[in-house]
Amino acid sequence: MALAGTVGEAISGVAMEHGMLKRALQPFGESVFTEFTREAVRHQAINLAQGFPDFDGPKAIADAAIAAIRAGKNQYAPSAGLPELRQAIAAKVRRHYGMKVDPDTEVTVLSGASEAIFASISGLLEAGDEVVLIEPAYDLYAPSVAMAGGVCRRLTLHAPNFELDADELRKVVSKNTRMLVLNSPMNPCGKVFSKTELEDLRDVLVACDVLLLCDEVYEHLTFGEHRHIPAATIEGLQERTITVSSTAKTFSYTGWKVGYAVACSRLTAAVRGAHQFITFCTATPFQAAMVVAVDSDDDYYAGLVREYRKRRDVLLSHLRAAGLGVIEPDGTYFALADCQRLGWDDDFEFCRYLAAEIGVAAIPVSAFYDSRAHGRTLVRFAFCKNVDVLNAAGVRLRGLIRQ
Repeated sequence: MALAGTVGEAISGVAMEHGMLKRALQPFGESVFTEFTREAVRHQAINLAQGFPDFDGPKAIADAAIAAIRAGKNQYAPSAGLPELRQAIAAKVRRHYGMKVDPDTEVTVLSGASEAIFASISGLLEAGDEVVLIEPAYDLYAPSVAMAGGVCRRLTLHAPNFELDADELRKVVSKNTRMLVLNSPMNPCGKVFSKTELEDLRDVLVACDVLLLCDEVYEHLTFGEHRHIPAATIEGLQERTITVSSTAKTFSYTGWKVGYAVACSRLTAAVRGAHQFITFCTATPFQAAMVVAVDSDDDYYAGLVREYRKRRDVLLSHLRAAGLGVIEPDGTYFALADCQRLGWDDDFEFCRYLAAEIGVAAIPVSAFYDSRAHGRTLVRFAFCKNVDVLNAAGVRLRGLIRQ
């Protein structure tokens, strides 16, 4: 059983000091993922904190990477990405969402969704530009804005439904707002934004001439009646939207770091302009292998949802049995639990106790808010793990009631 993170993750988790770190980054401190992976390693806890699968994706994709290496595809790829992968991405976007995009001028392959987000922000923001973050917000967004010299403004969504309020959004957007970052399906809370919410969002962005950076890495992981709607398919948004996705979440090869951005040519030029000076290009054999992955037929995606729905249901049953309040996710491979039912009112203290005394690692959700007053009793658990690992975690979680 894989209890914690890798050795590399444990080593990288040495307590961070500011040293010579630029002032713009000092307020962010150490990543919450680094801290709680270190806690998992220290206490040999089952790691339901980090969102990495403890299993490989389809063997055919790994075989394609090995074949590419042996075929000599080991030198720099074109900065924008292998043409055959960009073509596969364009075909997939059209097949799934009816969007027609030009693989030469509107699709860019980058080193993971993280770089795609960073390159988009770096390529489009001027110093002092404002960026609206919808929180709970993944912890990459704000530091990326800070490194670009931008200013974050926050629109706070509240549990359990995390509904978007257009009137509240209008109060946050100002004449200095350049961009809004949307994450759907949403990490950490599993929310999938509805068509009505996206249309409300569109009305505000168009009226104020604001760009949209849409992080859609969990696009293929939605449950029940919930369906992912790409923001770029909403009338009026396509020309102002950069859509970011990743092969990691869909095909379970997170360490390969193959992400992509889809946008109109004028926005793509900005993304590529930054990308060429960040990583220049993404690993060539992994790009070649992802052509096979992206070309997967609909049966693969349906099977992916079935498997994750099963894992979700296993985890939710264990969380309920442990006495935690559960917020059932619409999508992603994360679920939120409320520790207040067990008498805790501080998610960081609870997660440290959970790792040290119960032997399960999770993530405190207040880390995804600008003010810790929000989400202070919510905890995020990842269910991208083998069922036997989830069951073992469930056995340990029953200790919450006993203690």
